[in-house]
Amino acid sequence: MTLLAHDDTSSRVAAIIVTYNSAPTLPGLLASLDAATAPVRAIIVDNGSADETLTVAAREPRALTIATGANLGYSGGINVGRRYVRDGEHIAILNPDLTVEPGALERLLQAIDADPAVGIAVPQLRGLDHDGRFDSLRREPSVTRALGDSIFGNRWRERPSWLAETLRADRDYGRSHDVAWAGGAALLISAGCDRRVGEWDSATYFLYSEETDYARRARDAGYSVRYVPEAIARHEGSGSGQPAPLVALISVNRIRYFERLHGPTRTALFRGAVAVQHLLRPHDPRHRHSLPIVLNRARWRTLPAGDPEPATLSVHSASASIHGES
Repeated sequence: MTLLAHDDTSSRVAAIIVTYNSAPTLPGLLASLDAATAPVRAIIVDNGSADETLTVAAREPRALTIATGANLGYSGGINVGRRYVRDGEHIAILNPDLTVEPGALERLLQAIDADPAVGIAVPQLRGLDHDGRFDSLRREPSVTRALGDSIFGNRWRERPSWLAETLRADRDYGRSHDVAWAGGAALLISAGCDRRVGEWDSATYFLYSEETDYARRARDAGYSVRYVPEAIARHEGSGSGQPAPLVALISVNRIRYFERLHGPTRTALFRGAVAVQHLLRPHDPRHRHSLPIVLNRARWRTLPAGDPEPATLSVHSASASIHGES
């Protein structure tokens, strides 16, 4: 077994797992880490779950569990977990609703070890109960790519790259290559990249687009994002089950990200291109809900946002329960 005790100094990887009502899926992820071929420590950051997540986490005594007592968002949870990563450890960011196949983490480690320019290594994502592939690789957002994705979605999968932010062609997933960014369900970040890039932007991105922002900052620091198809993680994903407020938040955070890098004219065009996605799908109540929010900036403040971080975090390990000042 290679899931190590939280105080084991032999680990090369610290796996940060941000949980929120994740009791049904967390055991599967922890079991898959036990079957990993790379030595890894698990750091579970719970964002105020109302279910039995903390009870489930306590059943794995080797994991270090931090109960924030609040919903800090994905970036906020990652930032809390980073405080417990040791110098020299690479960081795996893992959604609690996925599993990693044996050898996956080792192959991601090999990509980082083989090329110091690789700051982020990402696996191929497949379904938990089927072998279908998730289209998880992305290009940098642009006005025409946003418009192409809004109009065509998953249709015309072989369309030109300037009309698609998401990579959908089979050839893009059968070979190792660098991408602009990838979905944040499973990432391995090198220790050097983590040290150079620093904290995730939890002030701007409660949920969604945080991985887009982090990957851009990594690229600006001279690192690449490397896709490793031989490393496979299986992801449950949310698909069409996302509630309307989160669908709206996805679009708004895409605009927030783009706005940070571009002037008002191009941002207005990008915002319009994103709105087209919702305009063309009036049969879906989630899109009917999202369209007026995207178009009315004053309504952005109504979207889900992170809670303030408590002054004290509850940290639980195999040997003790301690309350540490954050």
